[in-house]
Amino acid sequence: MSIKIACSEYSSKLTDILSGRNWIDVEDATNTIFKAWQHDQRVYLCGNGGSAGNAIHLANDFLYGVAGQNGKGIDVEALSANTSVLTCLANDVAYEEIYSKQLEVKGKPGDVLIVLSGSGNSPNIIRALEMANNLSMNTI
Repeated sequence: MSIKIACSEYSSKLTDILSGRNWIDVEDATNTIFKAWQHDQRVYLCGNGGSAGNAIHLANDFLYGVAGQNGKGIDVEALSANTSVLTCLANDVAYEEIYSKQLEVKGKPGDVLIVLSGSGNSPNIIRALEMANNLSMNTI
């Protein structure tokens, strides 16, 4: 089997998966983010490992990339970006609270929390979602 055949099979499978997907949840997430942008609310992102890096990258795109040349970006913060805050909270409070404690101080009703997680069961991600819900934030 050549690489060309493997790529062709991959692209065919990917096309089948994407064309058969129900995109309503993605549209809902997009609308939630757009509404936050329109109402000057903040969007927070968090994750662990590679997802923490992806959260930072996505925050950069939201801040600048959506603005275009003359537009306004989204008020956004990746909670995983400040290593001093992360290590302080992990050391002084608990690793499970590294995101929830930040939200406790910064989060407001109507703000948005986007969590990126491969497993969906990391304690710090779950605690962040719980805090966001307690603060009447929108979660994705």
